[in-house]
Amino acid sequence: MYVDMMKIWRNETSQLFEMQTVMLKFLLVIFWFIAGGECRTVTVQTGGSVVIPCHYESKYTQHKKYCCYHYYGIYNFCSILAYANETKGDVSVIDHPDQSLFTVTMRDLQEQNTGTYWCAVEINGVIYDVTEWFYITIQSAPDVSVMSSSVTVDEGGNISVQCLYTSTFKNEHKQWCRYKDKRCYTVGRSDTSQNASVEISDDGIRYLTVVMSGLMKSDSGWYYCSVGHLQAHVQLTVTGKTHSIIKTTDVEVPFREWSLDIASEADTMEAPPLFRFSEAFS
Repeated sequence: MYVDMMKIWRNETSQLFEMQTVMLKFLLVIFWFIAGGECRTVTVQTGGSVVIPCHYESKYTQHKKYCCYHYYGIYNFCSILAYANETKGDVSVIDHPDQSLFTVTMRDLQEQNTGTYWCAVEINGVIYDVTEWFYITIQSAPDVSVMSSSVTVDEGGNISVQCLYTSTFKNEHKQWCRYKDKRCYTVGRSDTSQNASVEISDDGIRYLTVVMSGLMKSDSGWYYCSVGHLQAHVQLTVTGKTHSIIKTTDVEVPFREWSLDIASEADTMEAPPLFRFSEAFS
């Protein structure tokens, strides 16, 4: 009898502890939302890869950066996946101090990789670290994606980006945003810089098409398609124009007399005229 009661007590205690743990996790997540945490939600195809840009203030250039993960979204208990400029398993973190950002690259993502991640700048422990969080969902057919996540174009050129979404999201609000300053553009045409413009069209079925024209180097950076609460990132690189310098030089060829005896008659050929040639220097 005593043994049975002890077993019942242990089971009840264990269940109570599990309920308290779940409740604690739930309250911590709610607290994070109340505190104003901003989350990016990304969908990735099973077995695919994703690159997440993480900006930071220039005053943190010399600080350590890292990416960490916790399924339930509790930062204090998250596991560090990799620090800046190192690769661990399928995760790489690369710091770009000249741009005040670092990127987190994750490869061969599977269903078990679904969960909450953080970009973090190490200050003085988890309580003081500067963080930005994002949520990744692994799907066989992503709800929102892009045809190409990296685009390079010469200055003054144009690009076209196609964002794909499933029928579930056809009525959701859609935008094209620059990640650094969170400036967003909706369907229509808008100016992006002194000479550039962006035009967005939605076929209402599956495709959101973004056309950027007259691009300048200052337009380089990370952008994302926003469909409802989901995002798909695109890196835009605008390079300088390649100029060719053409140098034309006059070359004088010395006179040379050419003679040919035919039937005892000497015909003197005229000297070739001056000619020009071009030297191309790239």
